[in-house]
Amino acid sequence: MIRRLIQISWKRLPPSVRKRIVRLTQPRFTASAAAVVVNSEGKVLLLEHLLRPYSGWGFPGGFIDRGESPSAAVIREVREETGIEIADVRLVEVRTVDRHLEFIYSARGEGPGEILSNEILDLRWFAADEVPKGLTRRELRILEKVLAGED
Repeated sequence: MIRRLIQISWKRLPPSVRKRIVRLTQPRFTASAAAVVVNSEGKVLLLEHLLRPYSGWGFPGGFIDRGESPSAAVIREVREETGIEIADVRLVEVRTVDRHLEFIYSARGEGPGEILSNEILDLRWFAADEVPKGLTRRELRILEKVLAGED
């Protein structure tokens, strides 16, 4: 009975009031999108990021802009950082880390690419058995999953 009363009351509130209540009860968060980009040789694109806290190497990606979809963000970020256009973008995993939401995709890409961002120190295509040390266990698990075609 009380639950139903709350539901009815909630629906009668103006949308702006409902939105304000939700914003007051939910902490702010950030969101990013990254991709495991694989070329026709089965090599994976990794970037040496200046700002990565643990290892420099990781998947290309970055923060999602306001009003942007995660898939559009990863396409934009890969293009902005490397000049590489990606296709066949498929969601592999979504996770939260504290107040951060992270979308991981798989994608196909070709070309040598180039460093187009001051946040990137290096860019290379790696065979599965050549990936640099320092990738997290989670990144290695996702990489293996994508290269095995399980995405």
